[in-house]
Amino acid sequence: MYYVVKYSGPFGFIKPWTAVRDSETFSQQFLTPSIIEGIEKKIFPELLSQYGSISKIIRYRLNYCGIDSQQERTWSKGKFEKEKKKDSLDRTYYTAKNMGIIVRGVLLQPNLYLAFDNEIDAKRASSQTICLCRNEDLLFPEEISEITEEEFDKIDGFELIATSIEAGFKVGYNRFDNCKEMFGELKVFGNPIRNS
Repeated sequence: MYYVVKYSGPFGFIKPWTAVRDSETFSQQFLTPSIIEGIEKKIFPELLSQYGSISKIIRYRLNYCGIDSQQERTWSKGKFEKEKKKDSLDRTYYTAKNMGIIVRGVLLQPNLYLAFDNEIDAKRASSQTICLCRNEDLLFPEEISEITEEEFDKIDGFELIATSIEAGFKVGYNRFDNCKEMFGELKVFGNPIRNS
């Protein structure tokens, strides 16, 4: 049996490992092993000393309603400059030059399902918020379900299964495991883009 915690929120962004300073970046539709490990370490901080392994979250599923392009102000490429200004009350202000605008394609109303193999871990996870990559994109726990593996496979969404180099495609570098390359096989279950 799986103990599945459903999380949802208004929006979320999963940063692709190839996007460093791209002016336009769309959210990935899957979580890499290092993202899953980071979420697990947030929920279970006693695992912070263990690197390169996922021990509590056994599977996941992610679906969403669409992608919305949002503009964000950020530091641009190149050197950083500050401009010092004083106002009539002799207060000093620093304004940054070289600001840039980037466009991020953000997931709308994402649902994330985390599967655990025991109820204790699921209950603990259901008492906390999580985020996919950006800490302002909070997902809130909604419910815990006790379901079979076959029932879990009927949940619509994307799931990346970690694989060896021969069986999958490169999904980035694992920051928890000496920046080792990560590979995976993307599985699509049903229709991962919901109508509501």
